[in-house]
Amino acid sequence: MLFVMERIVLASQSPRRKQLLEWAEVPFDVIVRPTDESYPPGLDISEVPVHIARGKAQLVREELSHDRLVLAADTIVVLGDRIIGKPVDRDDAIRILSDLSGQQHKVITGVVMIKGSQEVAFSDTTAVDFHELTADQIAFYVDKYKPYDKAGAYAIQEWIGVVGIRTIKGDFYNVMGLPVSRVVQTLESWS
Repeated sequence: MLFVMERIVLASQSPRRKQLLEWAEVPFDVIVRPTDESYPPGLDISEVPVHIARGKAQLVREELSHDRLVLAADTIVVLGDRIIGKPVDRDDAIRILSDLSGQQHKVITGVVMIKGSQEVAFSDTTAVDFHELTADQIAFYVDKYKPYDKAGAYAIQEWIGVVGIRTIKGDFYNVMGLPVSRVVQTLESWS
């Protein structure tokens, strides 16, 4: 028998996070508030997405009764010691993917769950290796898929993930934006 869990609140507008929770059959409502996504200087890179996710969760949490569980997440892409955000335009997306071409980078998703006075926070890291990508491949991907709302200027579940990724080490769904199996395990242990 499947575990029946309470309806949670997803503090994210990401269609990928919604899709992953739907696939896991986690019942949820979406409530999103504009959040400052800056972080303190000197914060360890692995803590950056947790810091941002906590801000998202706390803003939504303030509006709800204490018995609702709020889930928030934030995903960053890290090349070397540099955080790569979402591209601002076509040229920026092409530059980002050119930087990732032939390299290994990390995708780190920070997750924060708040219910009442309880909080669970963690991050999950996946290493992704790209093949060498040609300028034509990069331009084709950017022009067709317009990855302007994606950290690192790509989505692993799209064309570039199918043809451009050599290997991944870690949770595939973490690269999509949510380490959903770990989230579900945490939700089940919490209830």
